[in-house]
Amino acid sequence: MSTFTIFLVLIVVVAFLLVVVIMVQNPKGGGLSSSFGGGGTQQLGGVKKTTDFLDKSTWTLATLLLALILISNVAINRGTSDVDSKAIDADETTTTLPVPVQTTTTPAATVKDSVQ
Repeated sequence: MSTFTIFLVLIVVVAFLLVVVIMVQNPKGGGLSSSFGGGGTQQLGGVKKTTDFLDKSTWTLATLLLALILISNVAINRGTSDVDSKAIDADETTTTLPVPVQTTTTPAATVKDSVQ
């Protein structure tokens, strides 16, 4: 397995986790924090701590995703081709332009000469 493939798998896993963490959050104060007890006195971790955890995990996963994407650029197999662009073929770089053909013009014959 190549290094780029490993980075690609890690990027997909981190992106999936980031989507899950973002979907758990609710901008109106609900979401996961309201699921743990709601308005009761027995809260698992408290509403504030759950929100802090989700906020920190979102920023951590987003930073990790960005870093993995940038680092994976180093692992891309670029090949050993001498040509920079695939659109330019090495054999076609020496094209020649067609040389214009010069024609000599003869004076036009008179109508009488061509009829006879």
